[in-house]
Amino acid sequence: MLMLQALPPVERPAEAIVVTGKALPEAAAERAFQVEVLGTRQLADSPSHNLDTVLQQLPGLQLFRRSDAASGHPTSQGVTLRGLGGNAASRALLVLDGVPQADPFGGWVNWPAYDPTGLDEVRVIRGGGSVTHGPGALAGVIEMSSLTSESVNGALELGSREGVNGRLYAGAQLGGGLATVNAQAGRGRGFIPITADTRGPADRRAPYRQGSLRLRWIAPLASNIELQASGLGFFDRRDRGVPFTGNESRGADAALRLVGSGRWRWSATAYAQWREFQSSFASIDDERTVAARVSLQDSVPSRGYGASLAVLPPIGGGVELRLGADARSVSGESREFYAYADGQPTRRRLSGGESATYGLFGEAALARGPLTLSAGGRLDRWSIDKGKLIERLLAGGIPIRDDHFSNRSGWRPTARAGALLDLGHGLSLRSAAYLGWRMPTLNELFRPFRAGADATAANPLLKPERLSGIEAGARVRRGALEFDLTGFINRLSDAIANVTLGQGPATFPGVGFVAGAYRQRLNIDAVRVRGIEASLAAHHGPWSARLGASLIDPRVSASGPAAALDGLRPAQTPRLVLTGQLGWEDGARSAALFLRHVGAQFEDDLNTRRLRPATTVGAFAEWPLSPRLRLVARGENLLNEDVIAGIDDNGAVERATPRTLWLGLRLR
Repeated sequence: MLMLQALPPVERPAEAIVVTGKALPEAAAERAFQVEVLGTRQLADSPSHNLDTVLQQLPGLQLFRRSDAASGHPTSQGVTLRGLGGNAASRALLVLDGVPQADPFGGWVNWPAYDPTGLDEVRVIRGGGSVTHGPGALAGVIEMSSLTSESVNGALELGSREGVNGRLYAGAQLGGGLATVNAQAGRGRGFIPITADTRGPADRRAPYRQGSLRLRWIAPLASNIELQASGLGFFDRRDRGVPFTGNESRGADAALRLVGSGRWRWSATAYAQWREFQSSFASIDDERTVAARVSLQDSVPSRGYGASLAVLPPIGGGVELRLGADARSVSGESREFYAYADGQPTRRRLSGGESATYGLFGEAALARGPLTLSAGGRLDRWSIDKGKLIERLLAGGIPIRDDHFSNRSGWRPTARAGALLDLGHGLSLRSAAYLGWRMPTLNELFRPFRAGADATAANPLLKPERLSGIEAGARVRRGALEFDLTGFINRLSDAIANVTLGQGPATFPGVGFVAGAYRQRLNIDAVRVRGIEASLAAHHGPWSARLGASLIDPRVSASGPAAALDGLRPAQTPRLVLTGQLGWEDGARSAALFLRHVGAQFEDDLNTRRLRPATTVGAFAEWPLSPRLRLVARGENLLNEDVIAGIDDNGAVERATPRTLWLGLRLR
């Protein structure tokens, strides 16, 4: 891992123009929201190399499942906040330098694409109703900013189970600007995902190989206009610990951003994204002795294109106004073989479509003495087009179904308003209210899928999810102490959930024969979440400490086909999350202990499969060997806690990452 730090100032010729790599300044309207920032040190000095694991230092931030990006299935890596739950799709909006990062087809996140040490900071803005970032921020926004530094840093580490991880960041002047390269790669034999007391002869290790390369060039076009061009490529290959369960993700992004820093400040961005995904799925007998392939997604190509424009007119008088527009379109198709007999597929399925959003927005903030008021809104036009689900027999190409769904469109508003009152002496109060929404993904709309003996049908009639919420908070800063407390109430209407509708063995519409549970994606009435989030940070000399807590009460409101879920907790949603960190730093030497406790949660929508609470302890230490070379040690899950990540229908228990130790060298 790399320890990234700004270099000392360098004397430049008077006529030189310094590039920043930044976009517009942080919105004044965000002062009324709970915002947490992870800087370069927190991103680099962590027990894990994986960005998703690093971000879980923040209580209440979670992936759909407990497994991390080196062991879980890529489609379970959606990210959310504040107990809104979900399925594979993210309910928090992840952006990198202003570009949305969710997979265009499925809405999950390809976490191995991002090197934590190649980021300047990550800002987590909790609460819905994001006006300037676009739709989809039901639970909040996770805003990643790339590092822009004229430096060279690198690391190479060896770890448990033949793990190897290497990272490199380099920045240098090029063509009148600054060019940066950020590369990372990792591999390992992996661990056996199934716990020792429930595994069988068919269970094996789950190896992984991952890597990414990010290039940026930042150059001045004029005294107050900066060009930022970037490209990203990544690959991610994993096995799920059973024969016929390999998967691979590949992707590439390209983006151009112009930033104006004159009297009229503005930012214009255009981007394109390409993704390819392959995955094989298997069934296994009750004794876990034999696995057989049940489906093969041999190709899932998807594309995303978008553009945005934001302008800050020079109003003055303590008023900040942001106006703008954005657009995003996505398309994708899942191509798969299924209905295997004697190891060979008998049927072919094609499913997918297109969707788009086009929006206009405006947001204003007024600062008058200790009081800051803000209000903003946006209006989006959404559309879902060219949806299809085609199935045919491979023998003779006889069609089984050939469904082409009607195009749909509509309008959805987003709004938020907030207030911040600075009472002095380090005490401030804030409150906010908001409305937000999220499009169903192409995966949710059109693709049925199987997981073991269970099957889930798609639903081309899904409506967008709608969020309404309020929150209030207080922050106290007294010397070396900082305390933050926020209470919130959210209601997610028309929430998309995988709803259990029947139990096999039987034949069900949309999926055929099912041996286990039959589910369908449905809009349920609502998910209601009431909660409290708190954090406490303290510093004394070389010592620092931080505690965080998220306590929520999430409940489902459901009727009709989903009535059995009424009053239950959303799947994969713990009520309690606690985090803690104790650090020590003395010049180039540092060490830290990390703790994370996740309360019990349920594997399924009917709350019948309980995943017990889990507490993990991690550590990081750095020791100088020379002015530029340092020894680095880190450990994940030091107490080797069995973190239960899933329970299947025959009782097999899947675990998340066991104890993992790393030792290496870091060049600064």
